[in-house]
Parts: sequence; C-alpha cells; structure tokens
Amino acid sequence: MDKPVAKKTAAKKAASRSAGAPAGTGRKAAAAKVTSADAAPPQEAASPGGPKAKAAPKTKGAATPSSSPKVAATGRPVGGKPESRLAMIRRARRINRELAEVYPYAHPELDFRNPFELLVATVLSAQTTDLRVNQTTPGLFAAYPTPEDLAAANPEEVEAIIRPTGFFRAKTKSIMGIATALRDEFGGEVPGRLEDLVKLPGVGRKTANVVLGNAFGVPGITVDTHFGRLVRRFKWTEQEDPEKVEAEICAIFPKSEWTMLSHRVVFHGRRICHARRPACGACPIAPLCPSYGEGETDPEKAQKLLKYEKGGFPGQRLSPPPDYPGLPAPPLGAG
Repeated sequence: MDKPVAKKTAAKKAASRSAGAPAGTGRKAAAAKVTSADAAPPQEAASPGGPKAKAAPKTKGAATPSSSPKVAATGRPVGGKPESRLAMIRRARRINRELAEVYPYAHPELDFRNPFELLVATVLSAQTTDLRVNQTTPGLFAAYPTPEDLAAANPEEVEAIIRPTGFFRAKTKSIMGIATALRDEFGGEVPGRLEDLVKLPGVGRKTANVVLGNAFGVPGITVDTHFGRLVRRFKWTEQEDPEKVEAEICAIFPKSEWTMLSHRVVFHGRRICHARRPACGACPIAPLCPSYGEGETDPEKAQKLLKYEKGGFPGQRLSPPPDYPGLPAPPLGAG
C-alpha cells in the first residue's frame, strides 16, 4: 500500500512543477510569497514616473500619469491644495517687494504743503478723483490758508470754490467744521494722534491714516476703494468692511511697511489693476496673482489700458515729487 501512495505524491509534485510552482516550495516560501504580493502596491497606484510605472494609453485631451499638473499661463498650478496662511503671507510680502520695484516713486497723490492742507484735501477727495481735488485746492488755500481763516469763511463762497469736487454743500460743512474744531480745540493745529483725528467732523480712519502716514510719519494702512479691491484680488483677505480689511492686512506686514504698501497698492490699482478691466497682460506681478485672467491678458491690448505715467499720460498731481517719472497734471480749466 505504501508504493501507490508514494506514486500519487510524486505525481502531485510533478504536476505542480509543470504548472510553474518552484521546486521545493514549503510553508515558509509560500508565506513569503503571499506577504510580498500584499506589500506591493497595485500597478495603477504606482507613483507617476516611477521605475515600474507603465504609460497609460494616450487619449486626446487626457493627461498621462507622468504628465505635469495643469498650470495656468502664469505658471501657477490650477487646483490642488488651498494656499496655507504662511504661503499667503510669503506671497503677499513678495508682491509688496515687486511693487516697490515697479513704483519706487509711489507717493500720496494729493497736493499739500502742510497737515492742514492734506487733511482738507483728503476730505474733499471723497467721491471724486485726486486730480479734481488738486485742481481745486489751490484756489481754496489761497483764500483760506489756515484753519482760523476757513472757520470764519462765508459758506456760500467756500461752496463756490469746491463745487468741482462734487457734493460741495456737504463737503463745505465738513471742512468748515474741521477748521472750527482745530481752531477751538487744538489751537489751530492738526493733531498727530488717531484718536484725536477721528473726532473731527467727517474724519474716519482712512482719512486719519492718510494724514498720519504722510504728514506725521506715523505708519498706517489706508483702505480706499482701490486698496480694498486689490487686496481681495490678491486673496490677502475676504473682508469687505474697511476696518476689518485694515486689521487683517496690518497682521500680514511689518508696521514699517504700512504707509508705503498703501501707496504701492493704490498706484497699481489706478494704473494697471483697474476695477472694470484690469490689464492682466501688462501686469508685472501676474505670476503672483491668483486673480490673473479677470482682465485683458493679451499683452498688446493690455498695454493700451495703462493709465497715467504707465500709459504715457499726465499724473494726478499738479506739483508731483521730483522723482515722479510722469507729467504733471494740468491746472483747472487748462485743456
């Protein structure tokens, strides 16, 4: 009985070898084989471009596993993980450095000779252009050079002078109220503290920061319509309320940069990154902007959208700083 059993065992081994099983396969070898197979990742899960990766059949319009991620025209990846706060801060500070190179001459675009003139000009700039204010204030300050003079003025005469700036009745009330408060409460001098400035009629944080940053050298973020629009396009904030925007942007940049950052961003908004049709194709910081493509991307067409000195036109100041590369604005009524 032993011989037939032995023959059957030998036959099974032979059949196993003929089917491709290695000779001498025991429990340990079999276990090792199973473990090795479980540990190996499925072929379709292999890393793209790995040594054993196989190219997928090419289909028109479909990316292969080894192809690069989809990239926008600016070189930024499309999709993927959301930007971390640290990455956003680094990108924001790089944009500030780039804008500093593009606009080394950035400055307040209101003509002024002292804090009082800057304060009044800033109030008058609401709902109009700095150019229109600059064309109007020479006549105003020639007639009323000090807070005492303006406080004692005839309102109808002030209205007639500042009429070109729009909303002239409300603005007359504001600037004469400011002049009266300066005369009666501050000895005829513009205060250099935020908490004092915002107590003046018609003066909010934006106006106060303009005066502090440019007349007293106190750093501040000026959140006007241009600044708010751009920092949202840059994805530095999603806030709409100016005070919340100010708080979030202040947290991104060192205090020493606040005033000049404001000027650079506003300059960029007025010259290139316009509200309705930004000139994306002529924008020097396009590779850093997550909103690239909202405006004209063709370089030649975008070039025609540039304003002020970037487009070869006069600026907004009648008396610009010496390093300003553009042309001075014409006085009121000229051309």
